[in-house]
This record gives sequence, structure tokens and C-alpha cells, in this order.
Amino acid sequence: KNYYGGNWASFSFSGLLSWIKENQQKTDVSDEWDDWRKLILENEEAISLSKKDRTIQHVEDFCFGDQDSAEGVEEAGALPKLPVFGAAGAEGLAQESEETHSAVESTEPESPEPEKTTGTEPASAREGSDAEITSENASSHSAALGESAGELGQTEAAPPEASAQEPKKITYSQIVREGRRFNIDLVSKLLYSRGLLIDLLIKSNVSRYAEFKNVTQILAFREGKVEQVPCSRADVFNSRQLAMVEKRMLMKFLTFCLDYEQHPDEYQDYENGTFAEFLRTRKLTPSLQHFILHSIAMVSETDCSTLQGLQATKKFLQCLGRYGNTPFLFPLYGQGEIPQCFCRLCAVFGGIYCLRHPVQCLVVDKESGRCKAIVDHFGQRISAKYFIVEDSYLSESVCTNVCYRQISRAVLITDQSVLNTGSEQQVSILTVPPVDLGKPAVCVVELCSSTMTCMKGTYLVHLTCPSTKTAREDLEPVVQKLFNLNTEKETENEELEKPRVLWAVYFNMRDSSGIDRNSYNRLPSNVYVCSGPDSALGNDCAVKQAETIFQEMFPTEEFCPPAPNPEDIIYDEDEIVPEESGFSNSPETKPEASTEEMSSGDSAAAEKADNEE
Repeated sequence: KNYYGGNWASFSFSGLLSWIKENQQKTDVSDEWDDWRKLILENEEAISLSKKDRTIQHVEDFCFGDQDSAEGVEEAGALPKLPVFGAAGAEGLAQESEETHSAVESTEPESPEPEKTTGTEPASAREGSDAEITSENASSHSAALGESAGELGQTEAAPPEASAQEPKKITYSQIVREGRRFNIDLVSKLLYSRGLLIDLLIKSNVSRYAEFKNVTQILAFREGKVEQVPCSRADVFNSRQLAMVEKRMLMKFLTFCLDYEQHPDEYQDYENGTFAEFLRTRKLTPSLQHFILHSIAMVSETDCSTLQGLQATKKFLQCLGRYGNTPFLFPLYGQGEIPQCFCRLCAVFGGIYCLRHPVQCLVVDKESGRCKAIVDHFGQRISAKYFIVEDSYLSESVCTNVCYRQISRAVLITDQSVLNTGSEQQVSILTVPPVDLGKPAVCVVELCSSTMTCMKGTYLVHLTCPSTKTAREDLEPVVQKLFNLNTEKETENEELEKPRVLWAVYFNMRDSSGIDRNSYNRLPSNVYVCSGPDSALGNDCAVKQAETIFQEMFPTEEFCPPAPNPEDIIYDEDEIVPEESGFSNSPETKPEASTEEMSSGDSAAAEKADNEE
């Protein structure tokens, strides 16, 4: 590949158009060097690797505007002249955040940014990306993931934006011209503020290379309308949607969920039933049941057990308040920044990441059954003790017994938010329950321009669900409920109130998580397979998988130990020797805990590493 991160990558708009074109073409890639088999000795055999990524299917893109008007339009500041679908881009300008409880507030005025090829440079290397994670109480939660973490830095608050004016009509040619302001993720995920990935970013000091923004609102779709879900105690008692008796009911239930293990008598009779059935026994109103099931626990109505629902609710509640008023963080410049951050740390200590460097085969010793080397498409033979292969590189002959799931994905560019509030700079998550029982719910993540993922005046909307059909068949009904797809000037009043879709793409992505190692044919013992993204909202699956593989290879080593700070490294001739203090967090570099963590004595957990190819 010519970009970092595999299916975890982020693209500029023109970079995504190039990716779409590549995946719509069904031609196989021929060997650039046909004589690679001559490098295989008599006592060796070769396991060929796949020449084409087959993890993406059913790619369909749509423009809901005048596409012809974009003919000849190029991205602003693009480097060499490329076809319309091929220019790799950089990010947009920092947008100012208005909200009181915003997690990251950008302070960069609108000025050109340094250029960046798609997916090659971490956010911290860019000018004007200083940011600050704050929370409901700035005095008690004044830090980001920690001062050592890179910081999600401390800057003065951005001035409020000018009062809202009549929204301008965004054209397709504007989107193409401002394509470098978009950072569009192939996979849509959020970081739980007390999840394994956040703990790992802090512990390993990798978070120094990234910046984050707090998700500002949790939404629900009920009776055809989008509503805001009260999460924290303050939200519940300030809510105008709930009657006073409902507020008491909700707080009582959420308090129970925080320590449900201490009260087994309240749920053990319902352990074999679903969480939805359990909620009906708790004398909760239908609206509260809907909020808890779909927007707090975010679980299936038919397939989730009572214990799973209680665990999911507790996880949500425990993540509240660490960095803001919701449990979630989103990395500025997109999810694709996370694998780049780990790559950067790896490079600092001598790791090499080769782009545009296909591999032809694995070389296996017939006697021992272990993999000895790989052969690349230049005819080079590279030896190693261990080999980690992303599932998509394995050929069909190796995966004949593997049964894959699929993820349905859609990405939309829209002209306004699904729920208009006082601020344009909202980051929202919405779960749309299925119409038919047994079908999956659809997770919708809406990003504003201050996340550095879209141009000002637009929103980037990600829709995700486990696949039952093609992505368009799974997700278009939800898109039609939430958005206006009508390009005609005359539309009904109801459609006028909905955000207008300017551009959309649908695709199915392979979910290779949870595949048992024994399902692969002829896999040498020292070859480890890592999966692509799974359908879950968080990153726990990738973190656990990375740690498991690492511990199998190096059982006596610590997984992702804290990296020394650059100022603690002593350069002695050609060697780099970290000072003894480099591996311990000094007062200046130790990640800063939130007030509640310091009072309770909780320490950041350790586990997880990167997830790319």
C-alpha cells in the first residue's frame, strides 16, 4: 500500500476518490518480478501472499449536486497535477470550538497548513494543532491525556465564532477544491476515556503524538425524531425531556448499574433473559428503556443478555467525567492518526515502515515448518525470527476454511447537523435501532469541522453496522430517515428540516476479528495473523490482540513500556542509550490524572498496542 494503516487509514477527499477507484477495479495485480520462485531452495517451500486487497466490496459513491461543475477543479495547494481522483491531500485548518464542554479547543487562525501526503505525518508534527482537553470542571480536569502525552496541549480558549448566518450552499466543486481539509476514516471508531487504548496511549507515551476532542452529545432516534440523551447527573436534572419522576427513576437505575455486582439478588432471576426484558421489569418508562438500551448500553434488543447489558452500562458510566461530559474521545485528523502515532514511536527507535513494497511470499523450512524469510517484489529475500501478517495479505488457499463477517459502512458529507443546537461545533454519536427485530442497529458518528476531518460549513457522518446485505441496502434506509437526499429545489417542509447530503459512499469491509488461528491452512508456528477492524465502537479488540501476539513472541518482556522522552536520550557515537530515568515517568513527564483518579488512587492500566496492517 502507499499509505499507513491499511483499513484503519484516513484520506483526504481526493485520496478517498482514488481509493474508491482502486477498489472498484477488479483487475488482478501481476507479478512485477516473475522469477522470485528461483530464490526458494530445495528444502524450502513458498506460501504465496495475496496480490490484491479483497477486504473491500460493493463500493458505490454518489454526488448529490452538480458534479460537472467540478471538472478541472483541483485541490487548493495540491502538489503535482494528478487526476481528479488521485491527489493525496493534507488536513484542513483548525476550526474554533464554541462549546463550554468541548474536549479540544483549537486556537489556530485560518492560515495555510504544511502539506502532508495522505496518512504519513502525525498530528503533532503539524503547525497550529495545539489543543486542550477540558471537561465540565476546568479546574479539576485541566489536563489532556497527560502532560507527557503529547500533550493534547494547553492553549488559551478560542474566541467564540461569529453569530450564525444563513447557511451557504456547498457545491461539489467546493468540496473538491477544499479536499485537503477532509480526513475521512475507512473505519469509524471512538475511544472510551477509560478504555484499553487510552490507557495504552498514556502508559507508552504515544499520546504525545496525538490530540483529541471530546464527543459532546449522545443522541437517540425515537418516534422519527433525534433527541439528546442526558448522561451525567447534571444532564439528567437539567433535562426538559424527562419528567421529575423519570429523572429519579433513571438516576436510581444508573446508580444500581455502577455496582450491580454487589446486588445479585436484583438481576440473577433474569440472567438467562435479554437486557431489554430486564429493563421492562425495572418499572422504567418506554423512553427511559429506549435511552438506556440504545444510547447508553448501546446493545441489541434481542441478542444481548442481562449481564452483558449491565456490563455495557457500567462501562459507559465509568467513562463519564474523565475528560468531559461524555465517555468518548475522537482523535483530531481522524482515526488514522492512531496507527501513525505508533509508527512514529517505532521509527524513533529504529523501526522501518516500507510503503509501496509488496511481498510475494513467505519462505518456509520444510523440516522445521517455521517461516525463515519473505521475498519481496524486488526479488529481495528478508530473514526474520517472527512474522506478523494482516489477514488481508493471506491468499485464498490459506483461508479456505475461514468464515468472515462483513461490516457495512457509509460516509456522508452533509451541510448541517442532525440535531441543531446553539453550537455548530458538536461531535455526536447516535444509535438508530432497527425497524425489524433481529436486524442490527446502526451507529452514526457525526463530526464537525473542529475535528479537522471536514471543511467549514460541512459535517462528516459515518454510519456503521454488521452486514446483512450490501452496505447500501443496509444503510440507505437510515440515511433516508435522517437526511434529505432530494436534489430538486422543491421539497416538502419535512425534508427541508433535514440536513442535505452533498456526497456519499457505501462499501462493505471484511471483519476478520475473532478468527481462530487453526482456521488458517499451513500457517507456520512463528507467523502471527492480526485482524483488520471489527464492528465494535471501541478499540479493545485490537488492543487485546496486539498484546496477545506480543506476549506469545516475547513472554518475558513488558508490552509497550513507557518510551523515554527525547531530552532523556544520550547520543553516544552511533548508539542511543536512554538514561536510567528515561523509562520512569518524571514529575515533568508523568501523565496527569484527573481529580477523581487522584482521589481514588486509580492508576492508568497497561495493555494495547497499535493496529495497522
